[in-house]
Amino acid sequence: MIITDTHTHLYSEAFEADRDEMIQRAIDAGISRFFIPAIDSTYSERMLQLKRDFPEHMFLMTGLHPTHVKDDFKDELLHVQTLLKEHKYYAIGEIGIDLYWDQSTLAIQQEAFRQQIQLAKQCNLPIVIHCRDAFDEVFEILEEEKGDDLFGIFHCFTGDFEQAQQAISYNMKLGIGGVVTFKNGKIDQFLNKIDLKHIVLETDSPYLAPVPYRGKRNESFYIMEVLEKLSGLYQLSEKEIAKITTENSKAIFGI
Repeated sequence: MIITDTHTHLYSEAFEADRDEMIQRAIDAGISRFFIPAIDSTYSERMLQLKRDFPEHMFLMTGLHPTHVKDDFKDELLHVQTLLKEHKYYAIGEIGIDLYWDQSTLAIQQEAFRQQIQLAKQCNLPIVIHCRDAFDEVFEILEEEKGDDLFGIFHCFTGDFEQAQQAISYNMKLGIGGVVTFKNGKIDQFLNKIDLKHIVLETDSPYLAPVPYRGKRNESFYIMEVLEKLSGLYQLSEKEIAKITTENSKAIFGI
C-alpha cells in the first residue's frame, strides 16, 4: 500500500530533535511520497537538504506563503523564479490568501497570488492553495485565471459542500487532512458526496494533528488516522482509499 502525504512541512523546526526517525516511521507504514510546500526563501536550503537526505521520497514545491507576503514580496518571487531554474519542483505552493492573521496585506497578497498562478501556468505546474478566512477572495482570483492550464490542490480544505464544488470546478483536488477527524470540522458531514477522484490526503504537519493527537505536534505518520476516517466515510478499504488518492496525486504532480 502506497500512501501519499501531499502537504507536509518536514523541514520545520518542530522536527529538529527527531526528523529522520519521524520520517522513517512514516515510510515504514507505507507513506512513501511526501510533497513539501514552501513558505519563503529562508526555508529553501532546508528543503533542498531534505531532498538530498531522502531523494526517493521527497518532492519539493516552491512559492511564497500568503502570511509571508511582505513589502519585499517581489524579491521573494524573484527567488522563486531562480529556484525553478536551478532545481526540480513539482508545484507552486503553498500560495493563496490568508485574512486570519493580517487583513492589511490583502492587496499585496492578491498580487503575489496572481503572479504565482501565472508563473505556474508558464511552467506547466500545479498550484497548491492556502486559504484561510478568504474563500471569496481566493475564488475571485481563480475565476479570473481559470482555464485548462489552471490546476492543483486546494490545501487543507475547510469549506462547505458548495465551496468544495466551486473549488473542483477550477480543476482543484481537495486536500483532506486532520480537520476531517475533528468533531467541529464539519467537512465529514458532506465529504462522501464528493467523488473520491477529487480527493488527496495530507497532514500539513507539524500543524493540525488529527484526533486522537489533536493539539500535539502533527507528523506524516498520523495520516493513517485520516485514511481510517475516509475509509469509514466512503465505505471503502484503507488500501483502496490510499490507491485512489495516490493516483490523484500523480495526476496533479505528474509523478
